[in-house]
Amino acid sequence: MPNIVLFSGSSHQDQSQRVADRLGLELGKVVTKKFSNQETSVEMGESVRGEDVYNIQSGCREINDNLMDGAPHHDQYKKDKSRAPISVKLVANMLSVAGADHIVTMDLYASRIQGFFDIPVDNLYAEPAVLQWIRENIAEWKNCIIVSPDAGGAKRVTPPNTLALSNSTEWGWTWHLSGQKQEPEKYEYTKVV
Repeated sequence: MPNIVLFSGSSHQDQSQRVADRLGLELGKVVTKKFSNQETSVEMGESVRGEDVYNIQSGCREINDNLMDGAPHHDQYKKDKSRAPISVKLVANMLSVAGADHIVTMDLYASRIQGFFDIPVDNLYAEPAVLQWIRENIAEWKNCIIVSPDAGGAKRVTPPNTLALSNSTEWGWTWHLSGQKQEPEKYEYTKVV
């Protein structure tokens, strides 16, 4: 028998186990989680390089969730681990096949994402508009604190990126969430200057 790795999506885990038992295989190690923003995180717990991989997943009922749950991906677009598949290429291909001939994005998590598209991608940045809004709508804007949702975005909220906001005034603390998402809703806070 070839080197087969069998994974179960979240739609039919009992059926997947029956198939694995029938074939005399162990189901591959996989953990599927939902974060508060409903992003699906699928983490494969083993290498599948050079293996014949099968994923048992239904395309019916919650089709959107099942489609992304069944995609071979790790932590959606944010995966930086070498050799880990990045699902953004799958999404890029889906958009192209659906007829998109140009994509406009806002604040991509990583600029390298643009390289996964075979069509033009324009990435717009919100920082200038956000800084202008803060200046116009927050009376004590010189004393404001800018927050990043994760370590990857921390560079956007620290000088010199926010220097246009500080206007040569004393800069306060910037807080960001450190580390990768380990569990939904569990973060460690770190203070940086």
